[in-house]
Amino acid sequence: MAITIETDHLKAVLNEKGAELTSLKRKDVDIEYIWQAGPKHWKRHAPVLFPIVGSLKEDTYTYQGKTYHLSQHGFARDMVFEVIEQKADAASFRLQSTATTKEMYPFDFELIIEYVLGGDGLTVDYQVRNPADNEMYFSIGGHPAFNVPLEDSMAFTDYYIDPSPMKSRINLSLKDGLIDFEQRTLGQTNTTIALNHELFKNDALIYETKGLNAFTIRNEKSPHSVTLTFKNFPYVGFWSTYPQESPFVCIEPWAGLADTLTASGELSEKLGIQKLAAHDSFHTKYAIVVK
Repeated sequence: MAITIETDHLKAVLNEKGAELTSLKRKDVDIEYIWQAGPKHWKRHAPVLFPIVGSLKEDTYTYQGKTYHLSQHGFARDMVFEVIEQKADAASFRLQSTATTKEMYPFDFELIIEYVLGGDGLTVDYQVRNPADNEMYFSIGGHPAFNVPLEDSMAFTDYYIDPSPMKSRINLSLKDGLIDFEQRTLGQTNTTIALNHELFKNDALIYETKGLNAFTIRNEKSPHSVTLTFKNFPYVGFWSTYPQESPFVCIEPWAGLADTLTASGELSEKLGIQKLAAHDSFHTKYAIVVK
């Protein structure tokens, strides 16, 4: 079921399936900022990645001597969340562990996602709670896809990604969907990144991030842009389809990564994994600003 939240000049649509953002518009301009999905290019809008980010080697991991199977980005994006609160300008969703999730992921958990409109944008808040007496391991991330171009009169290649702060960040390359950690390099994010489809020839561009980060998709021919900001995500990914040339770009804040090529398969040893103590909680958020 679709849920609409709005303010005087912003409107967002959310879906109970996956607690997914499916639309974000300003009321004063006729622009849809979120990719509207479709089987020709990519069927999703802005999925939530949990309890893993990226791919596992052979979609498999082990924990405490048992083997489990999880497909890319985990199961949350395909499950129906409970709506726990809805206001005019905000909505909260909850997903809890079940017998079904424990077949894939052996932990009790509570995942709460809150969307709040305000100012010029939308805040997306993630809370992961561990209700059990034992520690849990997880990853979580966002995957919002933004329309590029934002206006019909523009082209994909008119746009660029404008990082802030402009500084070099460690680039983690992918090989067959896994992190080639030995090939990490100093990435050139101390300047803007001109968008073209060849950028994504080798899958997503992935960078380590520390502190406050902002990434803006903009062009010089229009005042309209979209910015994603965050502070407490250690990685960011930029992605679009290739060789299919799709009219969107994802900016993905991640607290977790795909397996490395040399990963042992043991969940507790996974690069980028988050560890949560018994009865503890994890909190992070990102914001989307639209102009």
